[in-house]
Amino acid sequence: MAEQLGINTALIGAAALAVHGYARGTEDIDLASWVRPHGQLDELAKSLAAIGLRTELRLPDDEDPLGGVLVIWASDEDDGQRNDVVEVVNFLNPARLVSNPAARAISRAVQLDGIALKCVGLADLVALKLYAGGISDLADVVQLLARNPAVNFDEIRAVAGPYDENDRLGQLMVEARRLGTVAGFDP
Repeated sequence: MAEQLGINTALIGAAALAVHGYARGTEDIDLASWVRPHGQLDELAKSLAAIGLRTELRLPDDEDPLGGVLVIWASDEDDGQRNDVVEVVNFLNPARLVSNPAARAISRAVQLDGIALKCVGLADLVALKLYAGGISDLADVVQLLARNPAVNFDEIRAVAGPYDENDRLGQLMVEARRLGTVAGFDP
């Protein structure tokens, strides 16, 4: 549906981590987009609701580093919990144009075999995690790099470095190497 509306998306979050060799639990699937929240994202929400899916559109304010989130789900359980949740995380906030890695990551995403989804590349995923900057995001970077022994650290630095505001990438790489060596890898 998104593609029909001219909205390019790419897999990010825990599902993208799994594509790149690091599986961890998640309750939803995250897709990145780079569109006008008050236009295209709103239109996508209406189109999905029209075919019977449930949607909740959280629009950004002037201080939000994101451009809104569209939550999509098929049904609710008896206790009110949502089933089969997909979140379209929009990175374009016209009220707050902040440099972030999403547009480039989406444009370079690679088609996954056998399904109609693209996934961001490893270096772009690291950049998105550094941009998010939470503790769990940084832990994800370490685990992701540790599980990819053939990773090109120079490429990671080139792509993700501009989003490393607190100069953490070097230490995360050292920790990944340590974990990788413990796990039998030699990055």
